[in-house]
Amino acid sequence: MPLRLIFMGTPDFAVPTLLALADHGHEIAAVYTRAPKPAGRGMKLQATPVEQAARQLGIPVLTPKTLRTPEEEAEFRSHNADAAVVVAYGMILPQNILDAVPLGCFNLHGSLLPRWRGAAPIQRAIMTGDAESGVMVMKMDAGLDTGDVAMAERLPITDAMTAQDLHDALAPLGADLMVRAMGGLSRGGLQLTKQSEQGVTYAAKIDKAEARIHWTKSAHEVLRHIHGLSPFPGAWFEIAIDGEPVRIKVLRCELAKGSGAPGDVLDDRLTIACGDGAIRILDLQRAGKPPMKAEAFLNGTPLKPPARVS
Repeated sequence: MPLRLIFMGTPDFAVPTLLALADHGHEIAAVYTRAPKPAGRGMKLQATPVEQAARQLGIPVLTPKTLRTPEEEAEFRSHNADAAVVVAYGMILPQNILDAVPLGCFNLHGSLLPRWRGAAPIQRAIMTGDAESGVMVMKMDAGLDTGDVAMAERLPITDAMTAQDLHDALAPLGADLMVRAMGGLSRGGLQLTKQSEQGVTYAAKIDKAEARIHWTKSAHEVLRHIHGLSPFPGAWFEIAIDGEPVRIKVLRCELAKGSGAPGDVLDDRLTIACGDGAIRILDLQRAGKPPMKAEAFLNGTPLKPPARVS
């Protein structure tokens, strides 16, 4: 039996879930998303990916600045929805909104709760060296990702995965999971399990100050740091080119053989020594330039020992 749902989401990650719910016959009464923001060279207002998808589906879109006013609560209730689905909405739902739909609000979260509650679970899982990640459907309560869990799917994290890779793998996995969860909810058979009090960690929002690469760390730590911040904000180092320091973002790398003082360039293929071991840079982006392969960069900027990066 299809449900009447309110969908709340903002970025690309949320779009597959919106499309899947609509495709499986659920009635999306309204979509809530963040207001358009200036973007691009012309700084024109650009609707969020979720708003763009919703308008293609012909679903009404709302972009309130807050949900904490009586007027917004009344608007929310006026949709007469059975439940709300929340995917990376970017705004905290107050208790009166959580209580405004009879079956509750259900969040799709990109981690294996209670690990990595909070804003940046995908990036933090990679940066910390986790062996796996996943998605969970949680019935929301007033806490930060503390609600009871309904369903979960797990996914291994390989050393080759960037945050973008993991994001792109988890988004469709989460869409399928939420469709199954809403199916169970509609049949009255969705089972909820309290989160463990053990293993709680918090995925703080990524600060650009974290992005500089520290070559004194082990090669594996450097690789996971780079991949966890790729493509945004991008882990970076500086190197002298024509006597001037130039910032280089590293977007993808691999573990490599070799050793030396941290930051030493070990060969002519952009192999860089770390505190223990070395990495080889595969994809990078020079400040003000588009992303490129390391080979293309080296064609214009040959680097070899005894060059150093910092």
